[in-house]
Order: sequence, then structure tokens, then C-alpha cells
Amino acid sequence: MAGPLAGMTTRGRCLLAAGLAAALCSVVLNERDLLRVSVFVIAMPLLVCFLAGRSRVGLHTERHINPMRTPVGGRAEVSLNVWSTGRLPTGGLLLQDSVPYTLGGRPRFVIEHLPRNNGIQLRYTVEPAMRGVQHLGPLRAKVTDPFGLSEFDRELAGVTRLVVVPRVVPLIGMPGGAGMGAGEDGSVRLSSGQGEDDAVVRPYRQGDDLRKVHWRSTAHRDEMMVRVEERPWRGGTTVLLDHREHAHKGSGPTSSMEWAVSMAASVSLHLLRNGHRVRLVSETGRPIAPESADGIHSDFLVLDSLAALQASHHKEIAIAGDPGQGQELVAILGSADPESIDQLIRYRPRASRSLAILMDTRAWTTQGDTTALDPDGAATLLNGAGWSTVIAKPDVPMHQVWNNLCRASQNRGTMHASGWS
Repeated sequence: MAGPLAGMTTRGRCLLAAGLAAALCSVVLNERDLLRVSVFVIAMPLLVCFLAGRSRVGLHTERHINPMRTPVGGRAEVSLNVWSTGRLPTGGLLLQDSVPYTLGGRPRFVIEHLPRNNGIQLRYTVEPAMRGVQHLGPLRAKVTDPFGLSEFDRELAGVTRLVVVPRVVPLIGMPGGAGMGAGEDGSVRLSSGQGEDDAVVRPYRQGDDLRKVHWRSTAHRDEMMVRVEERPWRGGTTVLLDHREHAHKGSGPTSSMEWAVSMAASVSLHLLRNGHRVRLVSETGRPIAPESADGIHSDFLVLDSLAALQASHHKEIAIAGDPGQGQELVAILGSADPESIDQLIRYRPRASRSLAILMDTRAWTTQGDTTALDPDGAATLLNGAGWSTVIAKPDVPMHQVWNNLCRASQNRGTMHASGWS
């Protein structure tokens, strides 16, 4: 009886206490009629609780989420199909579905009457504020008797997974610049004579390798020109995401970590949709997203991997080799000290195209936090190694940061995102 009695409501306990009091009074006053009434009053809540606790309600529920993959700030609809297979009609049901706080409040439904073999459909929406793999459920029902003397919890449906992917911003354009052969970097193709391949040359820029000086073009134009190898942006591209907890500031959806993840998703999908092979790696050079059978990432693989990505506990960037493996590289970096920058450029060939988005995490810091590093020092080191860099802040749209990076790759310099319209 311990289990059934545990479900007795306040009304049932009051009725039981009244019956016991009436029984005591009947003994004291020697009133047999009162004793009969007290026995009935005591037996009623006990019997109701016992039958309700042991009976099978016969409720079944199915949960469906549409869509199963939702971006941050999006909306998903959850439908609950509830039907009864019990012998008697079911009523007085209170349904409550367990929903994480990042998806909103816990929805509750009251079902006054649920006929046998006839179901109803309940719906509610969730609006995720944080990426991640969220779990909805279990769905619990509070079953009461018609007199309201007992109340029992029943688990009707288990857990359903909802993947909240990062917000993806549409991007336009592709980076250009030295060594790309795209015709957008001011390079000049000169005929060097019969039997010799044409040379693509451009004006000399500070930091260029002197061994690539094209002396014939220099003499012809009376200006130092360097040779450019034609390497269009059609091969593999590596997107490096720095997700060190030590390198980011802020918390929740507005943290620099979430901005970086969203930027990595936007860049990766933009490259994939333009026909490029994309590798998505962390600051250690390890893949974040697994490759498909044909060796190419898909949109779903990238988004699902970034949805489940957690901050790493590495304090510095540590890479044993070229993070891009000879491919073009787009790095999205948080606060980075000179030692970490040295790890990035140590094994990176100067002739390979390298681009970096440096996050000014000072703009994401809370008041009184002075541990964020100035990104200008990292930009100076990367520019000296032949990288194209742009400094990003939270008040600048991501598509504008990407446009500034495309311009910086043409100018081989640094652009502060806040300085462009």
C-alpha cells in the first residue's frame, strides 16, 4: 500500500483524516451510525488510491519534431500524438514535456476527456537560443481519479533528440590575391617568347621572396616584378577553428566562442556550395568534422559536428605540422599570443595562401576583465609571414567581415572590420 498511498492528494488525505476523526468520535460517543459513516469515509480514499495505483491507464504517445535539425534562433514544431487503449475513458490528465531551458519553458497540457481508441494531437514550438544536441523528454502525465483523491505520474514518451546547429550567414565572393591566378589581383601575363610558358607577374610587395623576381619583366616595366604561380581557388581548403576556452570571452549565445563557431559554419558552407573540398580542423590540426566516403564534407556533417563541439582546454595553439596540409587555409582565431602564432606559421609554406580572421575578444569581455590580448600584435606577425588578415568585432556583421577578408587577400594587409562600410 505504500506505493498507492504515496499518490494520495490533499483532498484524499483530508477525507482520510476526517474519517479517522469520525471513527474516534463514534467510539467515544458510542454512536454506531457514525462508525458506519467513518468506515465508508476511510475506505473510500484508500480503495481509490489502491485501484488507481495498480490499474493500467493504457496511454500511448508519440513525439515528432519538425525539423529535426534547427539553427540557432530558428523554430521547430513539436507534435504529441496521445491516444488511449484502456477499457474506460480517460480524463483529468495533466501532461508536461521536459524541455531544456535553452529551448524555452516546459509546455503543459490539460486533457479533460480522452475517449477510448481515439487520440488527440498536441503541439508546441521551441526556439533554441544555444547550439548543441538537445534532448526533449521524457513526457510525463499526472493521472487523477474522477474524485480527485489520488494523483500518479506516468511516463508516456521517452527522449527525442533535437540538433541545434550554428547560425549560418550567407556570404558572397571569394578571396583573391597573389598566387591565385584569378585575374583579380592586378597580375599581368607577359609573353616571354616562343617555346617559353607565359609568366604571370605582379608588382613586388614587401615580404615577397626575392627568388621569385622576374627580371625580364622588371627590365621591361622599369619596376620590380615578381612571378606568380597560377593556383586558382579550386583545390582543397582548410578551415581552422580556434575553440580554446582560454582564447574566448563572454558567455552564452553572445560569447566570442559562439561567434567563431557560426563564422566557421558560414565559411565552410560557402566554400562547399561553390564546389570546394573543405577540411574543418581545430587549433591542434585534428579534424572537427568527419569526411564522407568520397572524402568531401557535406553540409550536414559540418553543421552536426559544430553543433556538438565543446570548448577545448588547451591554453596555446600546438600544431606539429602545416595545419592546412599544403592547401589554402582560412583560420578563425581568438586571443592568440606570439607563441601560438609562431606555431601556425612555423610549418606553413609562405607560397601557400593563408587567411586569418582575428577576433578582438576585448569587445566580448565583461567589465573588469583585462585578460584579452590585443589582436594587432598577432596581425603584425601573420602579415610578416605572408598572411592576409582581418580583425573582427561583435558589432560588425559576419558577411562584412568576410568581404573585408576578401579585400585583404587582394591587398595583402590587415583590415579592421569596423573601418569598412
